[in-house]
Amino acid sequence: MGANMARRLKDCGYTVSAVYDVRADAAKALAQELGCAAPGTLAGVTAASDVVITVVTDDKAQLDVFTNRKDNLLRGAAGKIFINCATLTPKTHVQVEKLCKKAGAASLEACMASSINQARAGTLYLMVGGAEATFNQVKDLLAKLSDDGKLMRYIGGAGRAAEVKALVNMVMNINTAGLAEGLGLAQALGHDLKLVMEIFSQTGANSRVLVTDGEDMMNRDHSCFFSGAHAAKDSGIALSVAKSKKMNLPLATATYKQYRKMVRMGLGELDKSGIAELTFKGRGGKGLKK
Repeated sequence: MGANMARRLKDCGYTVSAVYDVRADAAKALAQELGCAAPGTLAGVTAASDVVITVVTDDKAQLDVFTNRKDNLLRGAAGKIFINCATLTPKTHVQVEKLCKKAGAASLEACMASSINQARAGTLYLMVGGAEATFNQVKDLLAKLSDDGKLMRYIGGAGRAAEVKALVNMVMNINTAGLAEGLGLAQALGHDLKLVMEIFSQTGANSRVLVTDGEDMMNRDHSCFFSGAHAAKDSGIALSVAKSKKMNLPLATATYKQYRKMVRMGLGELDKSGIAELTFKGRGGKGLKK
């Protein structure tokens, strides 16, 4: 995601000054492609940049890039803006904003509801949270990543966009699990899955995941755009938010358990469509090329 966002911004005329990845070889290859630096430290990225975009895996990784005692993004960060795009718990975005303010910097969350291809094309759906004044400073840049801003919504203060993103992924994951069960049962009944998917698309069973995941479930093509492991993480985030409001979400809980089961079975790096491996008879990952 981060690499394709950098490519997109480069195409739009922005100067990509530096890229960084825990896999140094990947960063060096991208830097060579973009004609920019690949510093060996996070502090080096901050020194080279006015705006730093981060795309990390989880809360722990996000906090680490801002607080690691040996090397972090907040060294020499006064006046810089950090845009954090990972799906995290809302409280982590609030914590990052406090850390940045203390360092004389600013931060935003720009939660993404799209995948790799959209990052490259500049058609990410972005939900933005943080100080509105900071948002206005980088609004034009974010617009280049979100179809000239048509796919961008400012939600409110720090953590608010992360709450909405948790809801988006919670519902998406429930829909994906439901589709996997529907198609799995259709297969068990001996129905033509293409015909069933056509009927789904023309009735109340239609959904966005039918378009993105239906054929992949049928064909067992789980090339990863959004992994089962990330689906489990994000459903867990939604459940933690629900717990804070003393709400019981049985469908979200059942979906979370299914994705956690994928991870335990060693299927977590498959695309989220791989949840169909748990519902189609005779699958369970057997005979699947990973």
